[in-house]
Amino acid sequence: MSYSTPPQPSFAQEQPIITGVPVDDSHLQRTPTSFQNQPQPQPQPPPQSLVPWSSDLCGCFDDCGICCRTCFCPCITFGQISEILDRGSSTCGFNGALHAIICILTCCTCIYSCLYRKRFRKTYNLEGSSCTDCLIHSFCEPCSLCQQYKELRNRGFDVSLGWHGNMERGRGDVALTPPPAAYGMER
Repeated sequence: MSYSTPPQPSFAQEQPIITGVPVDDSHLQRTPTSFQNQPQPQPQPPPQSLVPWSSDLCGCFDDCGICCRTCFCPCITFGQISEILDRGSSTCGFNGALHAIICILTCCTCIYSCLYRKRFRKTYNLEGSSCTDCLIHSFCEPCSLCQQYKELRNRGFDVSLGWHGNMERGRGDVALTPPPAAYGMER
């Protein structure tokens, strides 16, 4: 038994038509490909050194008002901190209510507030790590909230005013008045 392959049909393969004008490039110098023309990476600026917190984590008892409010109703302190951290894009009431709802439903607000502490550290270039943020908020959330509150206060914020109140205060309490309007068609 022998197997034979059937004859393949032969198609005339058309060669592509080459168009163009021949160019004599023998006068050009050929250089080996090198990385000489590659842009050199720019040196990265040195990372900014981390700044220590201006208040101690266990220094929450220094201000009894903040300490009591944060221990009995942490949603208020969290709302005030998050409004300033969000630069007024969310309100104290919204973030505080969300914190309270998470507390009522899951009793685990540490995850939510831990994310804000991480943002807080990154925003103000403070010492710490994600792991320590998680541990601090898991085991001592009121102390952490007091520390963040006091950090904002030490940076010149009046946390009770919120973001917009601090921005108005920063303008020197100047009342903006519209320019006088011209009435009628006078020349």
